[in-house]
Amino acid sequence: MSPTHSRRPAPRRALIAALAAAATLATAGALVAANPAQAGPDAGSTPLKDLQLLAINDFHGNLEPPAGSSGRVTERQADGTTKDIDAGGVEYLASSLRTARTGHDRSLTVAAGDIVGASPLLSGLFHDEPTIEAMNKLGLDVTGVGNHEFDEGKDELLRLQNGGCHPVDGCYSEGRKFKGADYPILSANVINEKTGKPLLKPYVVQNVKGAKVGFIGVTLKGTPNVVTAAGVKGLKFLDEAETINKYTKELQQQGVHAIVALVHEGGFPASSAYNYDCDAGGSTGLSGPIVDIAKQVAPEVDALVTGHTHNAYVCSIPDPAGHPRLVTSAASYGRLFTELNMKYDPRTDDIVRATVKGSNRVVNRTQSKAADLTQLLNDWQTLAAPVANKPVGYITKDVTRTGAVESPLGDLIADAQLAHAKSLDSRAVVALMNPGGIRADLVYPASGKEGDGVVTFGEGFAVQPFSNTVNLKNLTGAQLFTVLKQQVSGSNAAAPKYLQISSGLTYTLDLTKTGADRVVEDSIRLDGKPIDPTATYRVAMNSFLADGGDGFTEFAKGTDQFVGSDDLAALVDYLTANTSAAAPYAPTAADRVTVVK
Repeated sequence: MSPTHSRRPAPRRALIAALAAAATLATAGALVAANPAQAGPDAGSTPLKDLQLLAINDFHGNLEPPAGSSGRVTERQADGTTKDIDAGGVEYLASSLRTARTGHDRSLTVAAGDIVGASPLLSGLFHDEPTIEAMNKLGLDVTGVGNHEFDEGKDELLRLQNGGCHPVDGCYSEGRKFKGADYPILSANVINEKTGKPLLKPYVVQNVKGAKVGFIGVTLKGTPNVVTAAGVKGLKFLDEAETINKYTKELQQQGVHAIVALVHEGGFPASSAYNYDCDAGGSTGLSGPIVDIAKQVAPEVDALVTGHTHNAYVCSIPDPAGHPRLVTSAASYGRLFTELNMKYDPRTDDIVRATVKGSNRVVNRTQSKAADLTQLLNDWQTLAAPVANKPVGYITKDVTRTGAVESPLGDLIADAQLAHAKSLDSRAVVALMNPGGIRADLVYPASGKEGDGVVTFGEGFAVQPFSNTVNLKNLTGAQLFTVLKQQVSGSNAAAPKYLQISSGLTYTLDLTKTGADRVVEDSIRLDGKPIDPTATYRVAMNSFLADGGDGFTEFAKGTDQFVGSDDLAALVDYLTANTSAAAPYAPTAADRVTVVK
């Protein structure tokens, strides 16, 4: 599922006041075929220079090792079976990157966006300052911008780049001032409508011991569709490939010919194994938006480091001249990093395409932790502990977001939002939740810090970190039909986004049909009764959906809007009111939607 959602900035002053070794090598390496213009080294006297790029994407503030399925990667074995490996955690990521750099005189560490945003409590509670500081320490050299960098708006993104204490929460400890990112955050295709210029630098040139490499950073053109309107107010998002090609020409005019694009848009590999051979059998086992973008990006760009879909792949995709070019992604949450090794030719100031090799590597938890990152985490954990460790509920077993259409955790969140809506307005009858806003499982237990089945505030925050509000609107029955059909039509036709629904709403999804017809209209029931197209229903949804996010434009047409509390508070209140150590919450069967295949 595309990890698309957003949050609005919410003051946390009350919370702040309360606060008192080597990585596993993937077998899926790729050797890119030679571009005739870069057919490889000849017998000339100038030696080629080794160049290494280490790449991550979609870290999302996961400083601590992510729990449950979010903290595992699937590895394909030689006999064709698979096994899961625990992975991730910034202390291990730093160790992995430092080990990988050993013996490489020319090494750069890069990222393809969503380094922050939708973050667990340890980072999100402090507006992601801890993650920026962690990236500074582990040696990030440059990143492109992602859609989640706009969760709190452009001014907050500029603060993360330039530093300064938060305008509402201030500084988080006496004598401390946030310095901002030591590395440039690139936003070539994000235009400030007032100035007509990119919000941040469009590109940067890194000179590493005589090897000049230009990096261009872009995010998906559709960012306004997956971020709240407030988050992208005053900004315009341009076509990814056209923007990269524009600045490729500009870099070449400056004599920079080694060029890498950092693209926050991605694809869908044919296998979930991180070491899947994407190019097996001579065809690219990758689909999705990045394939079309890669085919349009100028041949002068030597590689594309991508993200957004949270998938792992190392694939060769032909450039417009028909020559294979590496396109990579390292899954998400710091569980993997991509290692790219190549030769740089000082005679042409370019990367020799024939030498480019890439592989994804696991950030395993069997290696030693980076001591400086451990200290950083300890400092922030001390500040966060009074809030993070507070018990808010109890569960009988894992409550997961796993499910092709509906998930037990989706049911829980929708039920919690309906309960909150009813406390505000007795007319509320149904709640709908977008799956991209559910960021982690509730795991039993999540860590050794708690008793089995205890849900802490920190765990709840990891599930819903956006600070969206629960909104109520009036929708007609006909509009409800449209909303449900928009799950599988319009902008969601190719990759459906199935809304999680509260108890009482049921319908049939017929996957043998196409488009909007997959939602069987006469099957839609509320408390067992057919929906009346002409009647008015009081519906709860988060503020992201209320603005028409994720392609659900019909929500924006609702009337008589009322803005409730934030969605995390709704979940916490529901668990606190309805669970106890003696009567924990049992996950639903996730059978509100009947699926016909």
